[in-house]
Amino acid sequence: MDEARFLEQVDAFIARNKEAFLADLGALVAVNSVEGAPQPGAPFGPGPKHALDTALEIAGRMGLAVHDCEGYLGYADVPGVSERQIATIAHLDVVPEGNGWTGSAFRLARREGYLLGRGVCDDKGPAVMTLYAAKFFKERGETLPYTLRVLLGLNEESGMRDVDYYLEHNPQPAFCITPDAEFPVCYGEKGGYSGWLVSAPLNGRIADFSGGVARNVVPDRASALVRADIAGLHGTDAVKIAPEGEGLVRVSGFGKGGHAAMPAGTVNAIALVADYLLDNGLCDADERRALAMLRTLHASTDGSSVGIAARDEIFDPLTCVGGVVKLENGRLYQSVDIRYPTSIDGNTLRGALSRLAEEAGGRFEPGGAHAPFYIDPDTPVIQTLVRTYNEVTGKEARPFTMGGGTYARHFENAVSFGIEEPGEAAPAWVGPMHGPNEGVREGLIWDSLKIYILAIDRLMRLPL
Repeated sequence: MDEARFLEQVDAFIARNKEAFLADLGALVAVNSVEGAPQPGAPFGPGPKHALDTALEIAGRMGLAVHDCEGYLGYADVPGVSERQIATIAHLDVVPEGNGWTGSAFRLARREGYLLGRGVCDDKGPAVMTLYAAKFFKERGETLPYTLRVLLGLNEESGMRDVDYYLEHNPQPAFCITPDAEFPVCYGEKGGYSGWLVSAPLNGRIADFSGGVARNVVPDRASALVRADIAGLHGTDAVKIAPEGEGLVRVSGFGKGGHAAMPAGTVNAIALVADYLLDNGLCDADERRALAMLRTLHASTDGSSVGIAARDEIFDPLTCVGGVVKLENGRLYQSVDIRYPTSIDGNTLRGALSRLAEEAGGRFEPGGAHAPFYIDPDTPVIQTLVRTYNEVTGKEARPFTMGGGTYARHFENAVSFGIEEPGEAAPAWVGPMHGPNEGVREGLIWDSLKIYILAIDRLMRLPL
């Protein structure tokens, strides 16, 4: 069959499946799949497991061969001539709802050509696309050269232990794409380093300090409860004060949230509150040292205030974000999320963060760490994906690297491939991934599905 006829079939398939696609996406968005307490058969909690059950039920209705990997992850297959796999992997877990939504985060909304709801872009919408791409090839009835496997993860946002478990029990695919970034193709990801800055014991004026919903999200809300006389205190446009019980004042910061890997343009609410407490003397000497530690961390998002700014010729500059703060057992805990290029390493980052904490009388508790990865952008698989994207969109885009971390780094031969369009304008009421009113343009959904189907067809013809 010539490609023109093939594309006609793809367009017809998408046209007749749009409403079913939206119904299936709505069913997944309705599931609050934030990681929860482990349960038997649900290692990441009941929410992610419910989402997996829902997705596998959708795949089963499509006639795909489905498998639940003990609640860690699931997959749906279109068997091919070879057992070697061309795979896709998307995730069904989401970050917490957060603040600022104008509607329900867990109900799919359609408005003026956009879809809104937690996960429509990251990553339930792309997950449904991969299922419908598999449905297309299943309905064609032709046996593919390779097995097409649609992987559905449940722990991408908070550790990726799902794919670690999967790869301990299953072979590597010949090639894997994850629709969890931007088009055209991301061929490399920065390293990741995380942990907690922990203060010395505190017993002063701060009764509570909390903010942030996840370590990989720039927080738009934070607040502290302090022992103070509200008389003489004045709020600002971004910081509000209110009495809360005798002798207590609530100091609340309102910033602008976003993804920790892309902090440009965000305003960290934790920094707003910490700065207000320092500038208005609402702390004792020990608390001042702890808050000064936070102020130093939040003074930049490129790590320069901590002495770890770095760049190279492959990646964008380092980013450093504090996403969650809490007062626990008399100590202030501040999370740190760093995405770094090849010109710096984890030992250097740990040393700088340890010095920052120790200067405040506290300590640094290291968390996760992974080195940068990238593959040659001139390989046939990457060039096939770029060519497919450019032909469908009429653009001349080039492959790129990024700071976000996706499943791709866990596989021997994998890249991230869509669905976001870099620089695409959207109405002010459409939010970004990880933010309130997370949204995606409907037209991008249908274009992306076409790109994925065509790309899979072309990948099936390559020697892998």
